[in-house]
Amino acid sequence: MEHLQTGVLLTALVTAGLMAGLFAAFSYSVMPGLGRSSDHTFVEAMRGINKAILNPVFMLPFMGTIPLLGLAAVQAWRDQGRPVLPWVLAALALYLVAFVVTAGVNVPLNNRLAQAGDPDRAGQSASIRADFEGKWVTWNIVRAFLHTAAFACLAWALIVHGAHR
Repeated sequence: MEHLQTGVLLTALVTAGLMAGLFAAFSYSVMPGLGRSSDHTFVEAMRGINKAILNPVFMLPFMGTIPLLGLAAVQAWRDQGRPVLPWVLAALALYLVAFVVTAGVNVPLNNRLAQAGDPDRAGQSASIRADFEGKWVTWNIVRAFLHTAAFACLAWALIVHGAHR
């Protein structure tokens, strides 16, 4: 059972790390780079990114981390892994808050961007961008921080798990 717990913690760590890295990379490279582009290019690029990201390679770690964290918490509660339980629960709470930010803020902004007017019309790109960019960037930084904190909690949980074996 100990090996299963190690495997679940390690898998959750990797998937949480993938998400932390993705949102952090958007914060320190993708969005600053797009921020230097024209309004039209920004709107078109974000629309393309928002369509492209909805794929199994993204969805599996994004959605799959939650049940992995739940399983890790149950295993820690039932088995001899109780010292890791607070760290796993902290990771789960942080990840869930980040998930709520994504579902409650970033996704609705993405949907509004997709449904906004034609960026080829004069002046339309600037107003579409103005309604989107600042809020999206701010909340992406929040979710990058939350995912990174969840990743750190899981890393520590794995260290604690190894120390108590």
